[in-house]
Amino acid sequence: MKQFKTAQEDFWAGKFGNDYIERNKGDEILARKIALFSTVFRETAGCKSVIEFGSNVGLNLLAIKMLKPTIELSAVEINEKACRELRKIKDCSIYNTSLHNFKPKEKKDLVLISGVLIHLNPRMLPSVYSMLYESSNRYICLVEYYNPKPVAVVYRGNKNRLFKRDFAGEFMDKYNDLKLVNYGFTYHRDNNFPSDDSTWFLLEK
Repeated sequence: MKQFKTAQEDFWAGKFGNDYIERNKGDEILARKIALFSTVFRETAGCKSVIEFGSNVGLNLLAIKMLKPTIELSAVEINEKACRELRKIKDCSIYNTSLHNFKPKEKKDLVLISGVLIHLNPRMLPSVYSMLYESSNRYICLVEYYNPKPVAVVYRGNKNRLFKRDFAGEFMDKYNDLKLVNYGFTYHRDNNFPSDDSTWFLLEK
């Protein structure tokens, strides 16, 4: 059994994380991802590499690869079962580890984290922001549930497993050289690509 720093890591590395895989894959979800990242990438220039933290089975990376076929892919994922699916993606560098233990050896043009910050222990956020910042050569994209003030939400019957806050605002407060490029919202009643009610933020160094 791997040793983790927080209860949240154990949660996602184990059975709940395994079950999450089955609920979050398929062509319809991939289509939603393509729609989202076609919008995000309109705001970028010269992205030749991307690393995603908390990739699960890699639907975000697959969507990005469809939009930018030559982009270099990397993934950091805590769940071993999800990593087995990630390995099916051609030419993707995979790190089966907690993002709390990941040490970036090189910077990527785009750092992506989607639906992950909301599930982290809040006391770990400052070090995660630092790790994301140090991993980025230029852009950082956050796709998370937003709330102007920190709030904890019961998640599928589990306490202390989902937290909403202004992640992007905290990130920019920590690093004053980061600027907001753009942001947007995905809506569960969208006519074409219904998705979680999440907010994406694209930041640039």
